[in-house]
Amino acid sequence: MFDPRAEYNRRIGIHQQMVSRSETTHRKIGNVKFATVVAAVTAAFLVWARHWFSAYWLLAPTAVYLSLAVVHQRILRSRARAESAASFYRKGLARIEDQWAGKGETGERFRDPGHPYADDLDLFGRGCLFELLSTARLPMGENFLAQWLRFPSPVAVVLERQTLVADLRENLNLRESLAVMGSELRARLNPESLTEWAQAKPVLPGGALRAACVVMAVSATATLILILLKALYSPLLLVLILETLAYGLFQKRAKAVIAGAASNAEGLILFSQILERIEQEPFASQRLRDFVAELQSRKKPASLAIRNLASIVYWMDGSDSVLGRLLDLPLLYSIQTALAAEAWRLRWGARIGGWVNIVGEMEALLSLATYCFEHPHDPFPEFATSVDSHPRWEGEDLGHPLIPAAKCVRNSVRLDEHTRLLLISGSNMSGKSTLLRTVGINSVLAHAGAPIRGKSLRLTPVLLGTRIRSTDSLQENRSNFYTEILRIRQVFELTKQELPLLFLFDELLEGTNSKDRRIGAEGLLRALLARRTLGIVTTHDLALTEIAESPGGRLHNAHFQDFVEEGHMRFDYKLREGVVARSNALELMRLIGLNV
Repeated sequence: MFDPRAEYNRRIGIHQQMVSRSETTHRKIGNVKFATVVAAVTAAFLVWARHWFSAYWLLAPTAVYLSLAVVHQRILRSRARAESAASFYRKGLARIEDQWAGKGETGERFRDPGHPYADDLDLFGRGCLFELLSTARLPMGENFLAQWLRFPSPVAVVLERQTLVADLRENLNLRESLAVMGSELRARLNPESLTEWAQAKPVLPGGALRAACVVMAVSATATLILILLKALYSPLLLVLILETLAYGLFQKRAKAVIAGAASNAEGLILFSQILERIEQEPFASQRLRDFVAELQSRKKPASLAIRNLASIVYWMDGSDSVLGRLLDLPLLYSIQTALAAEAWRLRWGARIGGWVNIVGEMEALLSLATYCFEHPHDPFPEFATSVDSHPRWEGEDLGHPLIPAAKCVRNSVRLDEHTRLLLISGSNMSGKSTLLRTVGINSVLAHAGAPIRGKSLRLTPVLLGTRIRSTDSLQENRSNFYTEILRIRQVFELTKQELPLLFLFDELLEGTNSKDRRIGAEGLLRALLARRTLGIVTTHDLALTEIAESPGGRLHNAHFQDFVEEGHMRFDYKLREGVVARSNALELMRLIGLNV
């Protein structure tokens, strides 16, 4: 078993040495440049004040300085790349050492309060699963990863994804290259808007208008020269009249073309750099080789096509500048840039959606591969290949990936045709909710194609629905209980789909009285178990544990225990058989000084 921490430290050391060497060279070149400037100033004084030698000799220090400037710039870029690479591996060490929270992309834009499990399982937000997993440089990579976490993939797709992740796991060079490229760019890229813009129907006429605009721009320049040489104003007036007509006819549509790209040139340059790196990689997996073939399927590779678009977008961004507006009429600046964009869309627009998807999927796969590399003891789950088999979910020594390894207590959970519902009782703070989240988040990882946190996980493909958090809402005039039963109804609706349901309910029906809770909980659980479901329900109401004693229910009781030692409450967070024998509520009240 390889040691990711040792490998990261080794590579950090290599890049730190490169930074040190670059820094030394940078200082030496800086000193030589300063000496060259001093020599040039001295030579200039001797040429013009003393006339000792010809002024042509001043070309020598100028050439030396320019050569040094080019070399100096390369050294600075090399240092920046080494610093970025070292930072990339330090972030990896932070993840391994459970110090990553707040240092990555949180995925807040993917949060959806109506999703059946995302908020309950902490998928998005600071310190959540998305931040732990995502190493994507572009929004399309984040989009793919978020999609895989929010919606379970078919088993065939998951199994293929596991193979791809395993193949990419030790490809550190590829991940490093993607991490360091374009670190100086202020990239802005909206892949959905870019694809929509690229695939839109043309709004400007084709080649004839483009040729006419070029002729008019050349004519305007020529007539301006005539004014300077011959003082002939009429040719320029005629050209300006024609350009004004073209401007009036096509300017509005040209502005629409320019405004629709929704990406800056630096974002497209980063996109092209990532495409180019993927095009160069000799992948082992056939699917990844198909990606490369798709990117290189024409004479011009996808990376070069996107770089050409970036050049056009540079000109498009300049249309609102002072110079762009000054040149708009004599050179038809905005119309000509829009026509160039239209020509690009006509040639490449139909393919850009495929390029976006390739980069998105690659970045999501590399995020999972990074997680796989950094957690070598975490295995891939095993899926039953037939959806017609009895649903099961059997996890051994499961832990929660967001809990630091030093604090994580692992438990085993078995749900199958014999135990379809696990009813867990226990004291407050004993670990009931954490177990639900552990089961849920490992199910999310499994269906995304990632390794799980545990010794093993064997399962059939399932849908997932949870009710772990629910609060009242003054704005929506909803009580905590009403919010809870609305979520339960949402989870219940998932039973109408083809796949079996894994439901996770915390403190079931806690917002109502004990009598209604007992009757309602039993009716709800029997209705769920009448369908293809598995589930875990927690409660601190011991009356609910009697449901498991009903004949034929296939319910099983388990519990978490607490201990009072030297006036302090202690929990071991270990799941045990049976119903909890005691509650800590009164003891907690006494410990804080309440006389009960």
